[in-house]
Order: sequence, then C-alpha cells, then structure tokens
Amino acid sequence: MSRHRHQHGKRRCCRLTDLQPGERARIRCHHTQGATRQRLLDLGFVPQVQVDVVRRAPLGDPIECQIDTFKVALRLAEAALIEVER
Repeated sequence: MSRHRHQHGKRRCCRLTDLQPGERARIRCHHTQGATRQRLLDLGFVPQVQVDVVRRAPLGDPIECQIDTFKVALRLAEAALIEVER
C-alpha cells in the first residue's frame, strides 16, 4: 500500500522555462533575492499558485504567463529561477 501512495505523491519538478505554451503547473518556490524576489511576489508568483504558460516571443524571450486572470511577461532569466511542479 505504501508503494501505491508513493507513486501518487510523486511530482515532476522543473523550471518555468521548461514549460511549453498551453501547459499549467503549480509554483513550488523561486530562487531569487532582493528586488527581483519582491517583484515576483508582488506579481503573484507565490508558492502553491497555479501558473499557465500562454506564449513565448518569437525568439523565446520573454515568456507570457497567466495567474488567475492576470497576465505577465517574464524574462527568461527570471522564469528560470521559478521552480514548478507539473
């Protein structure tokens, strides 16, 4: 029985930059500091919140994400610091 529970509890962690447009994930944490950290928190990028990747710019940077009804474009350097669970 514990083996069954372990498989269900297993989640795939990755960075926000690993997601493709149309994918959804839950924010696990972010590895930022200072003003960047505060900006992301103010924009709603807080742990346990679901984030959708809407689209990427033609050259890949920036990436447009949606949290609830709010859309925001993040630089890839910032998105790479956000850890998510699929």
